[in-house]
Order: sequence, then structure tokens, then C-alpha cells
Amino acid sequence: MHRRRTALVLSAVIAAAAPLLTACGNDAHPGAAAVVGGQRITIAQLDSRVHEVREAQRAAVPDDAQYEQAIAKTGTLARDTLHGMVLDRVLHRAAQDAGVSVTRKEIQQMRTGLEQQAGGSQALETAWLQQYNIPPQRLDDNLRLQLEAQKLAARLGTTTQETAFWEALSQASQKLDVDLNPRYGSWNVEKSSRVDAKTPWVREVTASATEQTA
Repeated sequence: MHRRRTALVLSAVIAAAAPLLTACGNDAHPGAAAVVGGQRITIAQLDSRVHEVREAQRAAVPDDAQYEQAIAKTGTLARDTLHGMVLDRVLHRAAQDAGVSVTRKEIQQMRTGLEQQAGGSQALETAWLQQYNIPPQRLDDNLRLQLEAQKLAARLGTTTQETAFWEALSQASQKLDVDLNPRYGSWNVEKSSRVDAKTPWVREVTASATEQTA
């Protein structure tokens, strides 16, 4: 008997008529990729995070041709990375407002289970890099994000697919006054998502395991 945690995707449901935040377009925050809760995410910080992913891809795919293919498949990496950085803060605020917290032990428990499923630590890191553009050094941070999403939904008595969950993120977005540099898209307050995001942006690994017979 094996246990497998089912990976779900929280898709960004885009509404064209939803209100947007584009205040970075007035150059009020030069050098900022985004401003969240009055704190800047600088373009330099974003570039550093993108560089982490590219370095991990290079290490995982030493063949030049394969590396070029990997880059081609992640052409929107900068925008998607910024989206994740903003979402992390929005979700964390929503979780705090709901009295939700995640412990180091919970993160380690999730990681251990995923490593068992993937076939080891390195296999898990490779899978997260290839599927979600999460470099090894950011894996635990991403798992914390997933756990916060799960626990927030549970506290609200809903799921991450339902309106109540998205309303909580929308409220957090409004409180934080998310302000995105137009070069990286615009922030949809109601959906807590970058309006030009074409790809899945948060991958949730459920806390419960699904039993499957070998």
C-alpha cells in the first residue's frame, strides 16, 4: 500500500472587467517590480530570484541544447516569479488575518511525504524545478505557501477552489494595496492574480494522502 499526496492547481480565474491596480505606472516607485503593503519588491530582487531558477536549470540540465529548451519553455519566468513573490505576501497576510500559522515541523512532514512519493530528496527537488520553476533552496518556502493555503481554506470552512477562499485573498490584496509595475502585468484585486498570467500560478499539495494500492 502506498500513499500519494494529490497535487492540485489553483488556477488564476481571470475576469476581464475586474478592477486593476497599476499605480506603478506613474513611476512613484522607481526600480520596483511591485509594492506590497508599502514594501518594495525591487527589480534587482526579482532578477536574483530568476537567476536562482536559471542556475538550478543549468545544473540540472548540463547539455546546452536541453538547457536552451528549458529556457524556451519558461519564457515568462520573470513575470511568473514576481507573481509568486506577490502572492506569497498576499496569502501570508490572509492567513495571519484568519489566525492561521504554519510550523517548521508541518513543512518538514509535508516534505518527507513528498520525498517518499518522488523517490528521494533530489528527485523531489528536480520535479519541483521542472514542473513549477521552484529552485531547491526555495522548496521549503513553497511548501509553506501550500500549507498556508490549505489551512486558510480549512479555517474558512471551504476549499481553495471556492469563493470564500478567493474573497479572503482579495481582502488581503486590498489591505496590502498591491501595486505592480506594468511591465510585469497588472494585479487583479478580486482574483489576487496578475491579469496576463497564462499559466498555473500556485500548486497546492494537499495535506491529506490518497491511498492507492500498488
